[in-house]
Amino acid sequence: MHTAAPPTANRRRRNLILAAIATLVVLATYAITTTLTASAADTLISQGKPATSSSDENAGTPASAAFDGNTTGTRWSSAFSDPQWIRVDLGQTATISQVKLYWEAAYATAFQIQTSPDGNTWTNVYSTTTSTGGTQTLNVTGSGRYVRMNGTARATGYGYSLYEFQVYGSFGGTNPSSGPCNTAANAAQGKAADASSTENAGTPASSAVDGNGGTRWSSAASDPQWLRVDLGSVQSICQVTINWEAAYATAFQIQTSTDNTNWTTIKTVTGGTGGNQVLSGLSGSGRWIRVYGTARATQWGYSIWELIVNTGGSGPTSTSPSASPSASPSTTPSGPQLPGGGDLGANVIVFDPSQSSATIQAKLDQIFTQQEQNQFGTERYQFLFKPGSYSGLNAQIGFYTSINGLGQNPQDVQIHGDITVDAGWMAGNATQNFWRSAENLSIYPVSGVDRWAVAQAAPFRRIDVHGGMTLASPNCGWASGGYIADSRVSGNINPCSQQQWFTRDSTIGSWNGSVWNMVFSGVQGAPGNSFPNPPYTTLGTSPVTQEKPYLYADASGYKVFVPSLRTNSSGATWINGNTPGTSLPLDQFYVAKPGVSAATLNQAVAQGLNLLFTPGVYHLGSTVNINRAGTVVLGLGYATIVADNGALPMAVGDVDGVKIASLLFDAGPTNSPALLQVGPNGATGNHAGAPNLISDVFLRVGGAGAAKVTNALVVNNNNTIIDHIWSWRADHGAGAGWTSNPSDTGLIVNGQNVTAYGLFVEHFQKYNVIWNGNGGKTIFFQNELPYDPPSAAAWSHDGITGYAAYKVSNNVTSHEAWGMGSYCVFTTDESIAAYHSYETPVNANVKFHDILTVSLGKGSITHVINDTGDAALPSAVTPHNVVNFP
Repeated sequence: MHTAAPPTANRRRRNLILAAIATLVVLATYAITTTLTASAADTLISQGKPATSSSDENAGTPASAAFDGNTTGTRWSSAFSDPQWIRVDLGQTATISQVKLYWEAAYATAFQIQTSPDGNTWTNVYSTTTSTGGTQTLNVTGSGRYVRMNGTARATGYGYSLYEFQVYGSFGGTNPSSGPCNTAANAAQGKAADASSTENAGTPASSAVDGNGGTRWSSAASDPQWLRVDLGSVQSICQVTINWEAAYATAFQIQTSTDNTNWTTIKTVTGGTGGNQVLSGLSGSGRWIRVYGTARATQWGYSIWELIVNTGGSGPTSTSPSASPSASPSTTPSGPQLPGGGDLGANVIVFDPSQSSATIQAKLDQIFTQQEQNQFGTERYQFLFKPGSYSGLNAQIGFYTSINGLGQNPQDVQIHGDITVDAGWMAGNATQNFWRSAENLSIYPVSGVDRWAVAQAAPFRRIDVHGGMTLASPNCGWASGGYIADSRVSGNINPCSQQQWFTRDSTIGSWNGSVWNMVFSGVQGAPGNSFPNPPYTTLGTSPVTQEKPYLYADASGYKVFVPSLRTNSSGATWINGNTPGTSLPLDQFYVAKPGVSAATLNQAVAQGLNLLFTPGVYHLGSTVNINRAGTVVLGLGYATIVADNGALPMAVGDVDGVKIASLLFDAGPTNSPALLQVGPNGATGNHAGAPNLISDVFLRVGGAGAAKVTNALVVNNNNTIIDHIWSWRADHGAGAGWTSNPSDTGLIVNGQNVTAYGLFVEHFQKYNVIWNGNGGKTIFFQNELPYDPPSAAAWSHDGITGYAAYKVSNNVTSHEAWGMGSYCVFTTDESIAAYHSYETPVNANVKFHDILTVSLGKGSITHVINDTGDAALPSAVTPHNVVNFP
């Protein structure tokens, strides 16, 4: 494995005009900050403050442009959809008396002005459905640290567009915890300064505190970097202003220290937009202060024209960071700063086109021989193919093995050969071919047809197959899969014996064959909707999607690509050019290895790093809290997180845009409340513009040993996208038994407007899925009821035998689901007759389409949904269908 070093680049030249402009900006900073602090009510308090938005139309229309003081030249504009929002962080709680909106032609006809103390809970202080745009002056009464415009209806086909968003009010002229803030004097000017690095001799640390807006400090082009100032004595810090050069930080902390060794973070910023950044309302003390950058906006280093530090009062040092513009407060970094990037470990195996086919094939065969039958072992492997062409290969993929291309697009890696999953180890029965994957490469099959005979938790993503596919073993033995997304298959796909299959946002030549439940969402070339004869459920587009983040490499090294959000999508994202999205260099990730503690992972997240789990098994005895908006958590080679000591191993805050992908969560022998919780209980944030994404996340209770968890996956955050999960209470393997791997529910959805694709949820002891939130959508559901209830009496509630596989709660008034299959095989007591597989309130806006039940020869299901549908009996292994309900 080799990671190329970043290429040396010639630094941009500066000119005197830029320097002169920068000097004027710095002088203006003093005037503005002094005026804002001294003025009474009805003072403009939003200009230059950190701003974020649900979306930006392009890089030239960022949220910051609505708070830069320019009411006619620069603007923020959003994506072309509803709802959208823009918000400003005032730095501390303010009394709000007036808001002025300077609309561009693309204005809102309906919107609210909202305030919040924490960026999560919002209160309307103004609402309209009859806006006519132009310049609007709105007199309001309210208070909050955050103020936002929440647009719900647009006047045009474009997004929302504001030249300027002005908030007027007052802070009372004091720092809440430390008395008057002296913004007239820069405590850092002329003081001793140093830095983690300097770009060259002409950009020293001292240039950022010399009072000259035409000189600057700039760092080396890597993360993290810091600029430190010795104030000479312990001071109380109330405000910091950073005048960024074009090479600014998107994520950084302001830190203080009394001994120049132990550092306390008093402000954390993510989603920074540069410019003249005023951070007011700070509370902390120290002799040393530093700007600690963790993510850069450009390929260059960090560059600051001037750092202004204002002091006042004698308030206590804060031990936790202030809330960032788009995130709930997260754990303060403690201990030494953690590095980003690094090697990917011994179980990531990288191939290069310069290697011989024989060498590559030998390694592939070695790992497959080990993993072919290793269903519950601890070994984990990731194959990575560098861009180029490879010939004469047959990559057979066993348990806990992933094969990925390292190009930005699938065509960059060409496998002239096969990537194969077969079931020779089970005489052609593919129903246990779990936990393996292929991603981001092209296949040119030797015979013209590639074989991918898999069951659950075996995604086939971003693959370009130049030919056809078959989804079962040569003898068409039993098969129970499966999932394809963001792929192109030029030929025919033959599912053969697959009971069910889900294909999303792909392009195929044709599809020929079905058993019980074949579902297509946004698939170009899919067969027409014809359920139940044949059982094809076809949706022309997928309502809202975001493809899984993936690892790739270029000349500068490894990166993670985060695809953009799409609405009403169809077809693969990469066919007509690069997948739209954002690239994150590996040095913005903490590269985790087995043995790492939850405390270290929490420190990495608080420090501004994303998380990359290398292949292996991770035992976590406490919770990893993902409380920073936009954090990416990505696994390689089926990295597995085990809940130790009854811990909830991972929890997400009520924040925007967190991505959790390619991880396997394992319950431990002590009961945990959940294995993954997305959002706190009672989460209220609207994340429509930047949903949380749960993609290729697999949750297991037993099989690898005795295990207990109450609810495997709990989704509390609104607008979350679930894209392919398998939540499985083991029916075989170690610890599989009614009392040895107890678990109530595989998935609980409490959030509003949650969209789920590819739900595989099986064998839980009560409801397999409970959906409590309104506005939910599920496209494809596969379920087996638990095999092992000891008796009907032991598995009954409220006078009903059994629990439904999919339960929509009685208070839900809107929900829709397509393509759902639930099966029974009661091996312990074959006389059990479950009452139904789907349970729902009867409401015109709660809709089910193309749903079915099957008895696999042991036990029965009396109805399909509520009291509707005939009985699935063991005498005939055939589907019992309901096309629409109600």
